[in-house]
Amino acid sequence: MPPAHTGAPVTTGASTPPSPEREPHFPGRPGYRRMSLALFAAGLATFALLYSTQALLPAISAGFGVTAGQASWTVSAATGALALFVLPLSALSERFGRTRMMTSSMVVAVGVALLIPLAPNLEWLVALRAVQGAAIAGIPASAMAYLAEEVKPKALVAAIGLFVAGNSIGGMSGRLVTGWAAQLWGWRAGLGAVAVLSLVCAVAFLVLLPRARFFRPASLNPRAVGRTVAGHLRDPLLLRLYGIGALFMTVFGAVYTVIGYRLVDEPFSLGQGVIGSIFLIYLVGTVSSAAAGRLVARTGRRGALYLAVTTTALGLLLSLAESLAAILLGLVLITAGFFAGHAVASSAVSRTAKTGRAQASALYQSAYYLGSSAGGTLGALAYHSAGWAATVGIALLAVLGVVSITLYGTRAARAEQRLPAGAAGRAAAAAR
Repeated sequence: MPPAHTGAPVTTGASTPPSPEREPHFPGRPGYRRMSLALFAAGLATFALLYSTQALLPAISAGFGVTAGQASWTVSAATGALALFVLPLSALSERFGRTRMMTSSMVVAVGVALLIPLAPNLEWLVALRAVQGAAIAGIPASAMAYLAEEVKPKALVAAIGLFVAGNSIGGMSGRLVTGWAAQLWGWRAGLGAVAVLSLVCAVAFLVLLPRARFFRPASLNPRAVGRTVAGHLRDPLLLRLYGIGALFMTVFGAVYTVIGYRLVDEPFSLGQGVIGSIFLIYLVGTVSSAAAGRLVARTGRRGALYLAVTTTALGLLLSLAESLAAILLGLVLITAGFFAGHAVASSAVSRTAKTGRAQASALYQSAYYLGSSAGGTLGALAYHSAGWAATVGIALLAVLGVVSITLYGTRAARAEQRLPAGAAGRAAAAAR
């Protein structure tokens, strides 16, 4: 058993290798594997819970006698509450620790999940989903900050990619489980099934997560937190990354909130279980997010983003066809592009912020889930009023926004390269 961490390192000579207890995690070490599995489980539970009602929206609409726009609030309430609470909970994680915050959030979110199937009406369902979203808010930003502190910088993109891959598996498995359970026993049984799945993930997380070794608590000073947040919001690069995350998630929220309605309608008339199975396409997101690190190494961050938005746009255009095969291929491309872009942008946030990493990640998550809420609500309203083409139109506008932000960053970088060394440094500080 390795010795406990007791303070400053004991020097026994220049050739003494550093203790594994004092090294960040990196691939090939047992601690890295345990950490990856624990955060994979956390990511799985986060997305399974957060979007547990999304595949069930047609059944919820029928069960409560409400429109697509009204039912979509069971998704938007959760993502909106997460966006509002992620920043204050990330501030608490700076004081009380990443692992404590993630653990508390997981316990509350799973507890609420066990109550949600008992909701007597839409209003109660939306309210419980909002509470659940607020609880989940403690997981993503704390997880990103934990990884930034505990993992070697060169392995950070890959580690965050695995966490995001857990998101994609959670999104897929949650919808798959809820879809088939709902087809067999009703939508309440579907929500109960995803609660049990998340309970298993929570236990795995608690058992596997290594203790934090490099976390240093900060004082819980609202003014200091405000200054940190203001500093992040003055950073041009961070602002661009927040915008990219929000717009990517607008696309994803619009598409996956509405796709169930399109496929349950004519001419497809698919059953709830089959619609849930379509979310197996999330496996593509697992591959693309995990591969984001290699993609950035080959093409650079902006090159990877250009590839992600091009893939997403092609998928949106394909989904306009009245062919189930074309729609499925379109969903494959949308999912691959979205998860690759999200992994690239979120890892860039963690690397860009040198201080207040939890707040930097929280601002990204806030923008990201506000995009999800906006995309889900706008996409459902567009579909209700003008059909799938209107939903795709909303999504393509968001894709155009990502392209515009990335082009601006590319031009700023090229302009900086043409400046003399001293002026280039000042330009980099002003226009990152």
